[in-house]
Amino acid sequence: MSDGLDRSIAKLLGVGFASGSVDASLRALLDRGVGGVVLFSRNVGEPGQVAELQRELSEAAGRPLLRMVDQEGGRVARLREGFTVPPSMRALGRAGDADLAEAVGRLLGRELAAVGFNVNLAPVLDLATNGDSRVIGDRSLGTEPGAVSAMAGALIRGIESTGVASCGKHFPGHGDTPVDSHVELPRLGVSLEVMRRREFVPFEAAIAAGVSTMMPGHLVIEALDAALPATMSRSVVHGLLREAMGFEGLIISDDLEMGAIAEHFGVERAVVAAVNAGVDLLMVSHRHDRVDAAIEALRLAVERGEVSRSRIEDAGRRIDRLAARCVAKIQPTDWRAVVGCDEHRRVVDAVLKKASIEERGAAADPTVGWRSDAADFGRVKKPRASKARA
Repeated sequence: MSDGLDRSIAKLLGVGFASGSVDASLRALLDRGVGGVVLFSRNVGEPGQVAELQRELSEAAGRPLLRMVDQEGGRVARLREGFTVPPSMRALGRAGDADLAEAVGRLLGRELAAVGFNVNLAPVLDLATNGDSRVIGDRSLGTEPGAVSAMAGALIRGIESTGVASCGKHFPGHGDTPVDSHVELPRLGVSLEVMRRREFVPFEAAIAAGVSTMMPGHLVIEALDAALPATMSRSVVHGLLREAMGFEGLIISDDLEMGAIAEHFGVERAVVAAVNAGVDLLMVSHRHDRVDAAIEALRLAVERGEVSRSRIEDAGRRIDRLAARCVAKIQPTDWRAVVGCDEHRRVVDAVLKKASIEERGAAADPTVGWRSDAADFGRVKKPRASKARA
């Protein structure tokens, strides 16, 4: 394999690592040419440590790199100590104020940019239509497509205004299944007609709002492809997201080491199918031996003619364009002036106040089915590092 092809394939990988600094294993992958790095709770602490880690990443890579994190708010927020963590998206949805949602997007983007990130793997665009969902739940802005679309569009505009790329997930909608794709393979059996009225609406709104990236979900959409999950399905990714909806940005997979993929298909098969489906950046966020196996599987697929070289290069161009755009748009800032600042705390207070008012109104209305989580608003809990939610 030529060095050129090796680097072209490696660029399509987004990777994680185990420690709070750039270790030898990660350095080897950066030297090989991986296109992005995602940080989890296991990697991060207070803002100064995060900023120093990003400096190490920049020095080790020596080139523009996608630097990603899941900073949704609520229970899914990797950056906590010293950062402004918004309440859950459920609370923001209850507040129902698009101006506040845009302000939350701006504060997320500003704090991420200040410590070196350029991609926020948020917001969740799934509708919370299944009350038994273990993976979506309070990560969703709500149940009603129009209301979720308005709030999500505002969040996206806020994040993108800072130069940080936002990510709509989990396409084309994970909210109506109780199955957790971190463990099992969910299946969604509703008709396309229902999905067009319901699940698709927030994703179409996100595209209109200028979302930079999209993340397919690890679930089978039976009406489009009864055999493969969205991540690996050309009907879903290329046919629906690219062609029917006209999305031209970067498509990022969810972690391919999650049970829905690793246990049913294997990472090697998944990366080949996902690239052919139209996914550009392949997330293998934990084991570096699986990153190596993914690169090798794609190399063999190119040599056998199963994946075209042009498809590899097309995905690489999208990665390069986004990384270059973020470098151009994000202005260097002293994190001390931004992270956890009073202005951002006032935004969170305003969300909590308005959400609590709406909560009290909903409690008096027997037709409203949300369970109260008002007592949990604003509490900061350290998530377990072993569980990656994207």
